[in-house]
Amino acid sequence: MNTQNPPLPPGNARPDAGRSSQPAAARPLSPRLARILSLHDFETAAQAHLPRPVFGYIAGAAEDNRSQQANRSAFDAYEFVPRVLVNIAGRSTATTLFGERHAAPFGIAPVGLSALSAYRGDIVLAQGAERAGVPMIMSGSSLIRLEDVARASPAAWFQAYLPGKPDDIVALVERAARAGFRKLVVTVDTPAAANRENNLRAGFSTPLRPTARLAWDGLTHPRWLFGTFLKTIARHGIPHFENNFPTRGAPIISPNVERDFSHRGHLTWEHFALVRRTWKGILVIKGVLHPDDARIARDHGADGVIVSNHGGRQLDGAVAPLRVLPGIVAAVPELPVMMDSGVRRGADVLKALALGAKMVFAGRPFAYAAAVGGEAGVAHAINLLQAEVSRNMAMLGISSLGELDAQRFLRRVDGR
Repeated sequence: MNTQNPPLPPGNARPDAGRSSQPAAARPLSPRLARILSLHDFETAAQAHLPRPVFGYIAGAAEDNRSQQANRSAFDAYEFVPRVLVNIAGRSTATTLFGERHAAPFGIAPVGLSALSAYRGDIVLAQGAERAGVPMIMSGSSLIRLEDVARASPAAWFQAYLPGKPDDIVALVERAARAGFRKLVVTVDTPAAANRENNLRAGFSTPLRPTARLAWDGLTHPRWLFGTFLKTIARHGIPHFENNFPTRGAPIISPNVERDFSHRGHLTWEHFALVRRTWKGILVIKGVLHPDDARIARDHGADGVIVSNHGGRQLDGAVAPLRVLPGIVAAVPELPVMMDSGVRRGADVLKALALGAKMVFAGRPFAYAAAVGGEAGVAHAINLLQAEVSRNMAMLGISSLGELDAQRFLRRVDGR
């Protein structure tokens, strides 16, 4: 059960996070965005907009996509039990996390290579989220320097994949601190490279290899080719992996350069403890699916936990985060527990909150939104999801997110 979030004094609130806890007033939308009525619609639009390899990278999961599919079906295991004739006229979607007030209980999960699918994608996502008053986590597998994103959006969080060497871990963490990030998310579910056959079938690799097929995919998607790829090269040069290590990595397109994935199979909790000793801000661990790991993370200094199976992109067959969320909340009641993977609707957000999540993140839908409409697309996606949360709160009969309680408002379909 979530505890009700008390109002924060003005000094603790982000300038635009508390600006509105209701969906923003409708702004004029382009004809392209006006046709999009849900986050699902962004995926359809992005598939038409993006070259096959780029769309395949975002949409693809590991092996047979079982975990990706399970992430969605997990939400179907619960049904709402609404209350009626409740005054919900003054309802609010606002919530607090780490002492900061947010306009809605969801945020943007880290999405790698965002600048390949949308022009200045990481900055577009970060600024769109900050203006809407919701959190955004920048991916460590990004093509824009973390310093540039922090400068454009001081509220953004930074997500790191730990390099293999302790000295490099310290240097990367210190680099994020110097850039001005206040929240660091360490992703821990990547001890080995995943078997992403779907990416290979779509023609995607890192770096991308110049081929006739890749050129044709670009030419047949001119809006992306001129509005994202060539525009990026003309203004910023060939994009590189900028933030996996303390220094610049491989270019995104090359006939012969190999990307250094830096073996992580030897990393242990001692390396996480090293991060905790180095990082003075809020430290969140991402990729936890077992209650014992949540307890160990707490004991090693984690300030928060994100329950995640990487959107089904790592271990195919890994349990859906929603299914283990209540157990992890019970294991570390003193920590804010968040989740991602499979969130597409306001109903999904509310089910996760009722089961104990303090914040819910979605990745792919916002990547699609940025690709299709830039920052306006991101704003539209946030508005759509926030409107769904607010509407569903009304129909559930609650005025604040603190009223959500799985015992009162959720029923398992199987009766358990």
